[in-house]
Amino acid sequence: MRPQDASTAQRGLALALASAAAFGTNIVSAQLAGQAGLSGPLIVFYRVFLMLALAAGAALVWRSSLAVPRRRWPALALFGVSTALVGSAYLSSVAFLPITVAAVIFYTFPVLIVLAEPLFTPVRFSLDRVAVALVAFLGVAMVVGPDWHGLDPRGLALALAASLLAAAQFFSAARCGEAGTLPKLFWSHLVILPVTLSILAVTGLFQPPSALLLAPIAVAVTIGGYLIGFLLQVLALARVAPGPAALAFCAEPVFAVAIAATFLGERVGSLQYAGGALVVAAIIANVILEQKRAHRLPVAAAPGT
Repeated sequence: MRPQDASTAQRGLALALASAAAFGTNIVSAQLAGQAGLSGPLIVFYRVFLMLALAAGAALVWRSSLAVPRRRWPALALFGVSTALVGSAYLSSVAFLPITVAAVIFYTFPVLIVLAEPLFTPVRFSLDRVAVALVAFLGVAMVVGPDWHGLDPRGLALALAASLLAAAQFFSAARCGEAGTLPKLFWSHLVILPVTLSILAVTGLFQPPSALLLAPIAVAVTIGGYLIGFLLQVLALARVAPGPAALAFCAEPVFAVAIAATFLGERVGSLQYAGGALVVAAIIANVILEQKRAHRLPVAAAPGT
């Protein structure tokens, strides 16, 4: 790996962490919006609609092309569908499970990505990366402190489906290749919009835009956190492999708990502090391992040598 490749991967990890922070903010505000009577799928629909409008507007203002190489269309379509379904499945799972249990099941996706990475990418199986992923998952479980009472098979299935879909989302984003950021945002959300609208139609949860005024601040933070988080996620996955990026996203629930404790006064126990420390340690180890792996890779020979 060339030095510029290693620095690109480091920037990708930094972007992934920033995205996790934005999504962590999004979780807390989405919970507040839900308490005001706004369903998760409804907020998903409006944030997707806004992202689509912003991407189209940016393309018009900057006169940017939205063209995507034909060979990248299958990956982009899968990215859009998996993105639409992962949010809906995760938000639906909490109707049958405690939020903490759903979160622990959902955050198995970094482990799944690390295990599946050798099958879908040129990356070789790495025992140290698997160990880091398991430590990060243990830390997440400690942070959210799951309550395993009152489990429902439907909720378990939905949370596991969300985890699998998140893995598909990361791999498909990485396969979008040279497609630009604006085309990725526009076309993926053009795919997401009808999926989320169909979910609202089936569940009967659709409400007009005026309903968002029930919790304007919470809605604004939720939608803003998504817009920033998704943009940073797309930028990160264009620069770093799915495995390291997914491990960075284990920081998302840590950010969410920290924000809830700071702004909502939620109590944080010693177990959660220890879990957060484990996640931070795993992320640091992930960065160090990626740097060592980059230095071990041979530099490509120059032409004619």
